[in-house]
Amino acid sequence: FFYSPISHKAMSKINSQQLRETIDEMLKYSLEEKKRKFVETIELQVGLKNYDPQRDKRFSGTIKLPQPCKNTMKFCVLGDVIHCDEAKALGVDFRDIEALKQFNRNKKLVKKLASQYDAFLASESMIRQIPRLLGPGLNKAGKFPTLLTHNESMEAKMHEIRSTVKFQMKKVLCLGVAVANVTQTPDEIQQNLTIAINFLVSLLKKHWQNVRCLTIKTSMGKPHKIY
Repeated sequence: FFYSPISHKAMSKINSQQLRETIDEMLKYSLEEKKRKFVETIELQVGLKNYDPQRDKRFSGTIKLPQPCKNTMKFCVLGDVIHCDEAKALGVDFRDIEALKQFNRNKKLVKKLASQYDAFLASESMIRQIPRLLGPGLNKAGKFPTLLTHNESMEAKMHEIRSTVKFQMKKVLCLGVAVANVTQTPDEIQQNLTIAINFLVSLLKKHWQNVRCLTIKTSMGKPHKIY
């Protein structure tokens, strides 16, 4: 799902000038005052209200943002011969059909595989065989592979996944998603945040009436309430 128009009505609840000042303050702390040895992610934390997770329909939605949310992600390609060769050339980890057969649906081994990577890509011929070869482990970990066809660029697909955010309500009234990172400009961060918030509000049954609070923070920084 790609969502691009920015609704000013939806964002009128958040003062764009104040949001920009908050982003500037956050970046100053992360890049000048307390620079870390890794690239910090910027997370949007959402508190909901007037929702009953037991009775109300749980929402779920995915959106591709203009800029990558995470600076780096570790990928693994479950590929046919062509995709394995392409992954090798790009320096991306891969597993072929023979490697997957070795797992023999062993839950511990599949769980370990899932924990080693942020996301998986799979060739068309492989994706159908994954449940048979690996069982439900990758799906349970929320890392079922994204389909990779031969008409697509592997690099472009990885960039797309790094730019994709998923909002999913579970059993609690709060959720957090990575929406940007501190290597980006304030404009890029604000654009990603604006689109992500508008999309989230569009998923909610009563829109802004379901939003209790919105907070942004870097991985190691303090939280900043923006709504």
